[in-house]
Amino acid sequence: MKNLEKYLSLLNEEVNGLLLTSRYSRYYGAEYDIAEGVAIVSKKGCRYFTDSRYIEAAQKGIKGFEVIMVDREHPYTKLLNEAIADFGITALGYEEHYLTVEEMDTYESKLNVKGFVGMNAQISGFRAVKEEWELDHMRKAQAITDKAFAEMCTRIKPGMTEKELQAELIYCLYKNGGEGLSFDPIVVSGPNTSLPHGVATDRVIQKGDFVTMDFGVLYNGYCSDMTRTVAVGYATEEMEKVYNTVLQAQLAGLAATRAGVKGKDIDAAARKVIADAGYGEYFGHGYGHSLGLEVHEAPNPNPGNDNPMPAGAVASAEPGIYLPGKFGVRIEDVVIFTADGCENITKSPKNLIIV
Repeated sequence: MKNLEKYLSLLNEEVNGLLLTSRYSRYYGAEYDIAEGVAIVSKKGCRYFTDSRYIEAAQKGIKGFEVIMVDREHPYTKLLNEAIADFGITALGYEEHYLTVEEMDTYESKLNVKGFVGMNAQISGFRAVKEEWELDHMRKAQAITDKAFAEMCTRIKPGMTEKELQAELIYCLYKNGGEGLSFDPIVVSGPNTSLPHGVATDRVIQKGDFVTMDFGVLYNGYCSDMTRTVAVGYATEEMEKVYNTVLQAQLAGLAATRAGVKGKDIDAAARKVIADAGYGEYFGHGYGHSLGLEVHEAPNPNPGNDNPMPAGAVASAEPGIYLPGKFGVRIEDVVIFTADGCENITKSPKNLIIV
């Protein structure tokens, strides 16, 4: 089923139109990425509106929508009202997760419909299970991160600052085919590695440090994500113990990963290893999160998800231990859920690397 057909399946007598305002849902429905725009979907027709900066690309790339340019004389609300009249739309489903109050006030005051229905969960819900072409994009994105990590292992040197290392990482991500960053990379060293989402500083990397790098790229709009923690020069016995505990926790989570298993049970399998080793209080975040067009999507293999994970979902596997003021370790892969297990699309080694 085409993605646009999935959106059309949400429509009925009560809600006979969808207003797509987020870049992610517009991309998903049109299967083509335009930075700015708005789309309207109905069973009588679908229109995609964007401005002069993107109109040529939209007209060439977008299928299934009539593409129309907005300008000062023809703003979004005017063109949307024309579509509403032409298609007989009386109620619009919309993405409440992505709209500001100001934007929603504008739509409610200017669009000629009887009502708006928040449908973000239904609209974004289709993205929980990826089509094969989406998985191919994600495999490619993940392969780019693997190449970048291999290069980074040759670039990390004592005397570099975290900021310098972050710059090298971003360069390697683009150099190897990244079309954008999934998120701002995390590059931390030494005691800063105890900060799960630490920010690169002017701290100078030293021998005996752990360095944690969490990064990802976009490829055809789809995200990759991975984390590796490496040691510089040498690792102490305690560093090795913590690292190996995190690795065993991830392997336990991966062993529990398959379609039909509840998200919280996958998390629990990894969390038990860390707790049994005496580090339970130092693993505060969830085991993983889904990703796709966004680096954080649903459903998630974490303690709050009591639902079975579906086949075709893509999620991270990233347990960690963070000892305040000392160091932290996180190891993250990305996997595709299958009926009999999972496909790990992150190929970088996970043994403790000393650079």
